[in-house]
Order: sequence, then structure tokens, then C-alpha cells
Amino acid sequence: MYRLLVVDDEAIIADGVTEILGSLNIPGLDICTAYSGMEALDWLNSTRVDIVLSDIRMPELSGLELMEIIHRKWPRCRIVFLTGYDDFESVYKAIRMQSVRFLLKTEGYAKLTAEILDVIRELEDARDKELLLQQAAKQRSRLETLAQGEYFRQLLAGAESSSLEERKTNFRSLSIPLSGDAPVFLVQGSFLRSASAASFTMRQEKALDAKFLVDRYLSDLTQCAGIVDRYGDLLWLVQPKDEGAERAASSTELVRFLEGMLELAQEACSKSLGAEIAFTLTDRACSWDRLPAAYDRIRQMQHGRIGDGASMVMTVQESCREGTESSREPIRGERFERLAGHLESGRGEDFIALLREILRPVRGNPEADKQQAMELYYSAALVMLSYINRRQLQEWVPANGLMQFDSHATWEEGAAYLESVAEALFERRRRGEGSRAAGAMEEIGQYVEGHLEEDLSLVRLARRFHFNPSYLSRVFKQENGMNLSEFIDRARLRKAKEMLAQEGMRINEIGAKVGYESPHSFTRFFKKSTGTTPQEYREGARGHA
Repeated sequence: MYRLLVVDDEAIIADGVTEILGSLNIPGLDICTAYSGMEALDWLNSTRVDIVLSDIRMPELSGLELMEIIHRKWPRCRIVFLTGYDDFESVYKAIRMQSVRFLLKTEGYAKLTAEILDVIRELEDARDKELLLQQAAKQRSRLETLAQGEYFRQLLAGAESSSLEERKTNFRSLSIPLSGDAPVFLVQGSFLRSASAASFTMRQEKALDAKFLVDRYLSDLTQCAGIVDRYGDLLWLVQPKDEGAERAASSTELVRFLEGMLELAQEACSKSLGAEIAFTLTDRACSWDRLPAAYDRIRQMQHGRIGDGASMVMTVQESCREGTESSREPIRGERFERLAGHLESGRGEDFIALLREILRPVRGNPEADKQQAMELYYSAALVMLSYINRRQLQEWVPANGLMQFDSHATWEEGAAYLESVAEALFERRRRGEGSRAAGAMEEIGQYVEGHLEEDLSLVRLARRFHFNPSYLSRVFKQENGMNLSEFIDRARLRKAKEMLAQEGMRINEIGAKVGYESPHSFTRFFKKSTGTTPQEYREGARGHA
């Protein structure tokens, strides 16, 4: 999904360009509009922008000043300037910058749309080129990444000392590109719908491919170290690049940058690797001694996600507070740790396949050792019982017999019972994700109905309800059968009709009440939706009264 921002201080031009580009129905293009340089700055501070189509001469903040800010905040963003014949000096300054184009305002909409389509192709080509560079870097970094991963897995489990001097020594010897005395942001990437038939080597290769790909997107403004954790998920420790106090990004700016780049990385992973990844990140940097607690926190929030997680980038709030540590010891034994990982991440097919593999020595074997059977049964049962207790699912999942091995007539019956409990757990999780999604989308719909006069753009609503825009757009349509923008337009039209049928309010006041400050924009919206102007509709309503 690419995000295009149209910027012009003349509302008629900005609305016209937005309408023309919107009518093209370009797949995956989200179009936003700003009516001044300062309003454009608000967009740039709140979300990733991939293409900016802007006038050069604007009050308060000119297009050239905006360009400098764009290159600092979103280095990958492409800029297309709309200019007049008398702007050649400004154009000369602009074309010396990379990723900048310009068009004369007299060249017409056909030329404009062709230029935007060309910019989108350029973004796609750049992504493909980066994949080739990433393949070359992967071979050089593979062993280094595996060594770093083992160290960080120990650190996350609290088994490795995290004193400053030891940390600095380990970072130097392992070539970890982080500062040992500066806090870090955490980013977790969880694979969705992984193939249970894939071998360990194939899973590891795919994880490393995704890791190196995401590294390139994050490297514009950050330094990071990425690993594969003990659950088979990805984890990055991220710090801003040291560019001096005057250039250092605030936590909010860095989080906005990470959210935007992770959206692009999701699309690249889906297209090039066939991998769907959900991301969760901390909303502030954590000290190294708080790392295990922060890690446990983002894993817990990943589990409680809304919907199926596809295209999700979720920011965990207050991730490094005291008292968030898990009091439970991790399950021991490599295969049972993997079993717990599949359960935590919602990978039902992988869980059942591994459970059957674990129980194979005793299942269907009447001569199997009873002590071995009991050990395998109770180890698997404890994985599920621990999960049930931590998620408080006792009343939802029939698990009374989990710790009653002798209550099963045969070992085969016991193994079948474990599978039935596991299937009940995953079914409960699927229902929970669906109900949370429906509830959240209903809440958003109610908010829209009550705030029609406000900015209800996709980006603003996503920020208000703590989603990333592409995920909100997809889940809303999935739950309501229509795009969020269509829902908003219908609500505004319905409210406008109600007020037009009544006396006492002028048409421009009604337009403002449903989010249109410009009477021209309101009239155009209403006529496009109904075939009549607001005045004609009002007169018709009076005639029927």
C-alpha cells in the first residue's frame, strides 16, 4: 500500500487533483489531502507518506521547505512539484535533490496522472532492486546473525549478565551495531499461517530472508540488530542513528518512522517471500535491564491482537512499566518450547503436527514404557494448562482431565484427548480474534457517526484507535462489507439530508456540520452522491412536506 499526499493552499486545486487521482482506482493507493504546508507537516508527523504532490509557493511553509523536512523524516518518499512558468529558480533548487520531479500546472491532468503512475513504478522497481542487494548481504551476515541471536536469546531469558562493561565487550566481539549504554526499542515480527510441512532449514532461511529485508527498511534512520527468537519469530532491537543533538529524532518521530517502514516491509515480504508477518513494537525505548519484561509484554500484546494479524503493525503502549514481568518460568526442553511457541503464536497446524511427533513413540504402542508415556503426556499437558491459566480460559475450554493421565483407558485415548483440548484452544482463539475485530469496528462506526464534522481520514482514525491505516482499512471492509471511506460518505450524506429537510440552517453551515468547510466541496460531494445540489434537495424536501 502506498500513501500519496496532495498539498495545495488552493482548495479547488487540491480537491480537484484528489478527485481525479481517486477516480483512477489505483490498487493499493491511499490518497490524502492537505490545504497548506503546515497541514502537510501534520500528516508527515503522523504517518508514512510515499509520494507528495505539492505546490511550491505556499504561505507559512513553502514546498521547498517542506521538501527538506520530507527528506529528513521519510528518506524514501518521492516528491512531485506543481509549478508555474515563473518558478524556474525554485525548480532548479528542487531538481538537484534526489527523488524530486516537477510538472507545469498548465500540462493538464493526463500528464499528472501519467507522472504519478511512473512514480509508483519507480517505487516498485526500487523495492525489487533492494531485494537483490539484500541477497548479497545475506551471505555475508548469516553466521554473524546466528551468533548474535544466541547471545540475545540468553539476554532476553535473563540468563546472561547485562552489566554495561560486559555488554560492550560482547557487542564488540559479536559485531552488534548497537550502543551498549543507550536504551532500545523492540520490534517483534510474527509469521502467520506458516507451512507445517516446511523443514527447519526452510523456516530458518525464510526467517533470515525476512530479517535482512526488514533491516534495509529500518536502516535509513536507525541502527538495529535482528534475531530469530526461541519461538521462531523475529525480533529487532533498534536505536536511532547518532546524528547530533539537533538531528536526533524524538521517540514519537522514531515510532512513526518504524510504523511506516514496517508497513512497506510487510508488503515486500508478502510479494517477494510469500510470507505474511504481523509486527508489534514498543512505544518507547527500554533500558537493557528491562529487556526481558518488555519482550514478554510485546509477545503478550501480539497474542491479544484484533483480527487475524495480516498487515498489522501494532504499537504497544507503556511497554516498559514496572510490574509487567511474567512470573512464570519458561517450559524446558527444545521440542516443548517449540510447542509452547506454536500455541502462543496461534499456529494451530504446526502445534498439532509437533504434538503428534512428540507422542509418536507411545501412541498406538501397547508395549511402550508407562513412565515415558506419562512424562510425554504431562509435559504436553503442562504447556496447555499453563496457557489456559495465564489466559484465564478455564470456563471456556474443557480441560478438567489434563492432569489425570490415569483417567484415560488407553494411551491412544490420552493422546486424542490432548489433541481435542488443543483444537478447543485454537477455536477459542479464532473466535476471540473475530469478536474483538467486530467490536472494534463497531466502536469506530459509532465514533464516525458522532464526529462527522471532524477530520475522518483513514490515517487519523487509525491513530485514534491505535491501528496502522492499511490494517484498519482491510479489517473494516472485512467486517462491514464496505470501505471505511464509503461508510463515512454514507453517514455524512444521511446526516446532511436530515438537516436539509429541516429549517433554520444555511447550506454552508450544514456542510461544515458534516465535515466540509468549503461550500464548493460540499456541493460537489452532495451532487455526486444524489444527482442534485443541496439547494435542489432542500426545495424538493419542502415540496413533499
